[in-house]
Amino acid sequence: MIMTELSAVAIVIIAGLVRGTTGFGGAMLMTPILSGLFSPINAVVIALLLETAAALVMFPDALPKARWWTLVYLTLPAILTVPLGGYLLLTLDPSIARKLISGVVILFSSMLLFGFRYGGTPRVITSLALGSAVGVLLGATSVGAPPVILYLLSGPDSIAVTRANLTVFVTAISVIGLVMLAAAGAINSALAITAAALTMPFLLSTWLGAKLFGRLSDAGVRRFALGLMLCVGVISFLA
Repeated sequence: MIMTELSAVAIVIIAGLVRGTTGFGGAMLMTPILSGLFSPINAVVIALLLETAAALVMFPDALPKARWWTLVYLTLPAILTVPLGGYLLLTLDPSIARKLISGVVILFSSMLLFGFRYGGTPRVITSLALGSAVGVLLGATSVGAPPVILYLLSGPDSIAVTRANLTVFVTAISVIGLVMLAAAGAINSALAITAAALTMPFLLSTWLGAKLFGRLSDAGVRRFALGLMLCVGVISFLA
């Protein structure tokens, strides 16, 4: 048990550093490993709680920069489909759920690593469709940010606005996902205590990663982080 807890703290710290330096990727890195240490359901709950805590810290700064019409078209359908993803998480066989989580991480870390971008211009219909799909992904695996990153980067907004949009979007749908999982009885006192104990290491390492961001090569850090996520996904998938 002690080794499990120490391993969880270690992976959460690494995930926080990655999130702080790149602005995303915490859930992609931690969820596959946490699903092996605990269970897929517990791993998704912990990842959502930690990502929500980190996003809330950034929320006040992100709020005035966000593009609200962009967020409305992404967030409303996602809110409606997060429960579907949560249902899959709660009903799938744990071994299948672990493979699903790892597979999603492999797919999107590969797409980001090798420079895939959405080729079109963001439109209302594509935003609605993407929001619906991302809601299912986040509810089932806790990994919802990467498809939105790929989509938003194709638009005309600056990196600062894109990051603000992502922060507000992830905060909103993560809260909905947590409410849904709590209503389904997936969050108990023991799990809440575990998540609370991991919150401070995650937030501190996220803060440290953000401080390091200005001193490191952005492209180099992103490639390293995405390569690490890809390796974690492949190892977890094969385990």
